[in-house]
Amino acid sequence: MTVEFDEFKGNKIIKLIGEQDTESKWPFSFGKMKAKLIVENFEEIKKFAEKEE
Repeated sequence: MTVEFDEFKGNKIIKLIGEQDTESKWPFSFGKMKAKLIVENFEEIKKFAEKEE
């Protein structure tokens, strides 16, 4: 995975680019507000990602 920092409309964002996305067409990007929500809810997100359906 590649991590890049950028700006969007004057706001700082982070972009997470998966290894399968060699041309960086579909990065997962978000700003500080969403980053804080992710950090605050990391354990629930981890459970969701690991849960097999």
